[in-house]
Amino acid sequence: MLTSTCPLAELAADVADRAGDDWRALAEPFRHWAARPGLRAELRAHIQSLPPEPASAMIRRSRETTTHFAWCLRDEREEPFSFWLHEYKPQRDWRHGYADSVHNHRYHFWTTILRGSYLHERYAATLDAASGLITSAELIHGDDYPAGTTGVLLADEFHRIPKAADNTMTFLVKSRPVSEWSVSFDPLTRTSHRHVPVETRLGELLERI
Repeated sequence: MLTSTCPLAELAADVADRAGDDWRALAEPFRHWAARPGLRAELRAHIQSLPPEPASAMIRRSRETTTHFAWCLRDEREEPFSFWLHEYKPQRDWRHGYADSVHNHRYHFWTTILRGSYLHERYAATLDAASGLITSAELIHGDDYPAGTTGVLLADEFHRIPKAADNTMTFLVKSRPVSEWSVSFDPLTRTSHRHVPVETRLGELLERI
C-alpha cells in the first residue's frame, strides 16, 4: 500500500490527473517530480519498506531483457500507466537485440536517467505498407545523456540505445499499450522484425495446438 508521502504515490496522482490522449502533457509534472532532491534515496527506501507480498508481486511483474532488467514498481489495473525501473546490464553482458536496434514501443513513455548515462539516437523509419516492417531508417539526432536527463517517446517514434555506461538506471512512466506489437530494424543486417508480447497470443496458441 502506497502512502501519501511515497514518491510513487505523488507521481501517480499527478499522472492520473493529466494522462490522456496527449502524453506530452505530462512534461511539467514529470520533470518537476524527476528533479526532486534525493529521488534515488526515496525510491530505495520505498522498495526496502515493501512488505513481503507486495515485494513478491513486484518481482513477479518484472523481467529480464537483452540489455537490462525491467523492474515493475507499480501496475494498478484501474490506472492508465505503470511505473518501472530499468537497470542496465554492463555493456559486456548485452546480447544483440532490441534496445540496440532501431525500434519503437507499443506504449508511450516518459523517462529520467537516475544514474549513469547512455547514447540515445532518434530515427525516421520507413514502414512497408503491407507488412508494417521497417524498410529503412535514417538517423535524425543522437547524443550522450547524463543522469538527470528526462525525455518522452511516443509509440510511433523510433529510437536506439547502442551503449550505456555501467550501472546506468532509468525510471519510466509507461502508458497502457496503444498498439498490438512493435517493430525493430537492425542497421547492420537491414532486417526488420515484429515483436508480439506472449500474453496477447493465447488465441494463436489455441489455433495451433
